[in-house]
Amino acid sequence: VHLHDGVLKELSVCPKLVSIARQILADDVYIHQCRVNFQPAFVGSGFWWHSDFETWHSEDGMPTPRALSVVVFLEDNLPENGALMVFPGSHNVFVACPGKQPDRNWEKSLAVQVHGSPSQAQLTELAKQFGIRHCAGRRGSVLVFDSNLMHGSHSNITPLSRCNLFQVFNAVSNRLGQPFEAECFRPEHIAHRKPEHTNAVG
Repeated sequence: VHLHDGVLKELSVCPKLVSIARQILADDVYIHQCRVNFQPAFVGSGFWWHSDFETWHSEDGMPTPRALSVVVFLEDNLPENGALMVFPGSHNVFVACPGKQPDRNWEKSLAVQVHGSPSQAQLTELAKQFGIRHCAGRRGSVLVFDSNLMHGSHSNITPLSRCNLFQVFNAVSNRLGQPFEAECFRPEHIAHRKPEHTNAVG
């Protein structure tokens, strides 16, 4: 969406946001993926626990977890309306999820995560080790989290909608290769493979 909408495109090259990504990743960065996440009032569905890197490694061929998400809160994110939950510190642990990705898995996985999901036993151990925290904040807040951080959200059954802009920055030196657990590349609108053809910064 950052290639087509004026405001979202401006945010994708916003010096404050880009500088955060460059400082943390110690590299020039580019947009790996950009999307708007809608959780409408009463009917917003939750999303099962997962690490983004598990998918990006398996389906996109991202070599290492040197990517991060910069989330701009377009509406208030509250524990009540499904604010993101995380195991703080879990980015330091890689949780392997066995199983080869089915063909065109992206057509379903962006709505319901099945393949690449941790087991209940793995999640229980993470909860014991790291605890669980909501990433709540008011509209205009910015959340930055590591690509290997285990996170998820519950359904929104409140009258308060929740909408966020997700911008994933990848280190240029960490550009995508051949997928490790998939037969074909995901589409460019899901995973950019040519940083020089996007809005590379730096």
